[in-house]
Amino acid sequence: MLAIDVHQLRKEFTVQQSRGGLKGAFQDLFKREYKHVAAVKDISFQIPKGEICGYIGENGAGKSTTIKMLTGILVPTSGEIKVNGFVPFKEREKFVSGIGVVFGQRSQLWWDIGVVESFQLLRKVYRVSEADYKKRLDELVERLQLSELLSRPVRKLSLGQRMRCELAASLIHNPAILFLDEPTIGLDIVVKTEIREFLKSLNQRYETTILLTTHDLQDIEALCSRVIMLDDGRIIYDGGLDELKARWGKGKEVVLQFADSVTLARLQELTQGLDVAWQVENELSAKVFIPHERANVSEVLARVVGVLQIEDIKILETNTDDIVREIYKSGSAEAKRDLAELQAEGAAAHV
Repeated sequence: MLAIDVHQLRKEFTVQQSRGGLKGAFQDLFKREYKHVAAVKDISFQIPKGEICGYIGENGAGKSTTIKMLTGILVPTSGEIKVNGFVPFKEREKFVSGIGVVFGQRSQLWWDIGVVESFQLLRKVYRVSEADYKKRLDELVERLQLSELLSRPVRKLSLGQRMRCELAASLIHNPAILFLDEPTIGLDIVVKTEIREFLKSLNQRYETTILLTTHDLQDIEALCSRVIMLDDGRIIYDGGLDELKARWGKGKEVVLQFADSVTLARLQELTQGLDVAWQVENELSAKVFIPHERANVSEVLARVVGVLQIEDIKILETNTDDIVREIYKSGSAEAKRDLAELQAEGAAAHV
């Protein structure tokens, strides 16, 4: 069953085009010029029930615009959307009872009243029964460690405390789908880890579908098995993290510390026939680069360990953050073509 079904979704905005100089400013007073800007350009994707999917892209790529259309805040220019079986902007009242939304830079809590009072107001908005509300609140308070925060006004909470309360607020009515737009922005590593663990357990226990938009790719690595990548309003990749790493990751780097001095020639001799590159840092330290699918770490180490005495080994792998940064930085036709191929493979795998 699909939680989210999107076909050829497009959103255009009409933007005033200002003319330069004093003369242009004067002309703008009497006759303004406008242009149409497409923020989202005919995208299609499906997310099955119970999946955690990362939705990533640079600033201005169209992530937040997509989330606003999926949650019914914006009306699409064209295309079709079904979320939980509803068209978000048409069946608003029925639709909102099945979704939860957290915008990292906006709050759904009332600023000057206690947190628990905000929760009670949201209970009435979503028409949650008193019994269900109490059961749900007790669970959220325990899982998110909110007991000491319930009586405090929202304005007196730290950012980390407020985000935990925002999460609880979005889950009071036990939604089937949770939309998270930058939920960990500005948080320290401890709070980020707590929120990630909570989201994992929420998904496992209730099969809550989660669409996560973030610039922090550690969130994606910790939570998502699938990622949709946007560039200039278009999807350039839709598939698994493993496939993304396999195609775009530069491989593994292994740093070796030796007990005795070693030369570059000796290391190359030991790994002759393997597609690897050695770099000697000093006479007791060397680094070997092992490309994906051309050699593996165990094969390289097997040849070296049996001959040379090794005191320490460190294995480094290109992380998702580095890969995505490199893709956007390159902006090449080849990069887009490779990603389009991966998108097709990923789409086929999800059918």
